[in-house]
Amino acid sequence: MGYRDEYGTLLEELIQQADAIATRFFRTGEIRIEKKNDGSAVTQADRGVEEMARAKVAASGMALDVLGEEMGGENAKGPALTGQARLIIDPIDGTEEFSRGIATFGTLLGIERDGEIVAAMVSAPALSMRWWAYRGEGAWSNGKKLHVSNVERLNSGMAFTGGTGPNSNRANREKARRLLDAARYGRSFGGFWKHMMVAEGAIEAALDLHSKPWDLAPAALIVEEAGGRSTDLTGKRTIYSGSLVSTNGKIHDEVLALLK
Repeated sequence: MGYRDEYGTLLEELIQQADAIATRFFRTGEIRIEKKNDGSAVTQADRGVEEMARAKVAASGMALDVLGEEMGGENAKGPALTGQARLIIDPIDGTEEFSRGIATFGTLLGIERDGEIVAAMVSAPALSMRWWAYRGEGAWSNGKKLHVSNVERLNSGMAFTGGTGPNSNRANREKARRLLDAARYGRSFGGFWKHMMVAEGAIEAALDLHSKPWDLAPAALIVEEAGGRSTDLTGKRTIYSGSLVSTNGKIHDEVLALLK
């Protein structure tokens, strides 16, 4: 039995309900925006999606723990213990965008088992887009199999980085600038979508420098299953170091060298 057989139904049901909750509040004027201790925004949609997911996992009878942005979980700084499996969820990735009526937000789901993400799904309901992957079974979007681009040099490609606002330290701002300047085309764009664009072959590199595991869990698997590479700045395959570099694979070493 493959990972899709094992986890596909659960992920699809979670995403369907997450989309319904998010779209209920998006651009309706009913959103209540609060600030968390770190200054980031949270809404009733964020909490509603995560509460729904936790309840559904509990009712499923599956041996899954949950690690989420809004309600936490055990060992958020490293993978689950060997033999354990858990759902990692970002209920609304891009809450700032969501709260401002910008369509580039999404729900991110990843199933981690024995330290590896083995199933992943991302939905951006306001864009009518969905991406998914299962370890060893390829990556897909809206019924189309994904493959990264064949561009072989960064100076012929397009790179997207996250934002570089006042919370970014100088070293990270300089790293982002080096990547943008080295690419033929460079853009700054927060959130999950830039990694999905690498998997689609639309761009060649995506960089996040200050992220949590729930921001990154599905992206790495989807990019890898599309033929690319996702690592941290040191080249390690992990979602727990705070950084993620996704590329088409052909330019990965070049990008890592540039960022060191």
